Amino acid sequence: MSEPKPIAVVAAVILQDGRYLLTRRSIGAHLGGLWEFPGGKMEIGESPAVALEREIREELGVVVEVGDLLLTGRHAYPDRTVDLSFYQCRIVSGTPRNLEASEMAWAEPAELARFRFPDANLDLIAKLSGISDS
Repeated sequence: MSEPKPIAVVAAVILQDGRYLLTRRSIGAHLGGLWEFPGGKMEIGESPAVALEREIREELGVVVEVGDLLLTGRHAYPDRTVDLSFYQCRIVSGTPRNLEASEMAWAEPAELARFRFPDANLDLIAKLSGISDS
């Protein structure tokens, strides 16, 4: 029996005024209660940029410009495997509002280690903890 196909997931790394935008997964969702960079599953036929623009509009009510790919990785959880791609994004229109997550927060790079993230995010957290807005 073959393993199920990995789920393609994209996430937006939004740095504004020296802080990163984070959302907290709703209790009851996969990995509920953990913090993450907003984003979600790519739909069939979507490019990563189109998927991120859609997900961020749905989750935060803002329009983003998708920039450089920061990091990719595959992570196997007990119930699924995800191929996760993190993109640098910039808000071009609107003010973020928490429309789908249980919470939203802005965190400085040095504060990221205080949040509980899914294991698939840990390499990115280590990388971003030393990055500044300059």
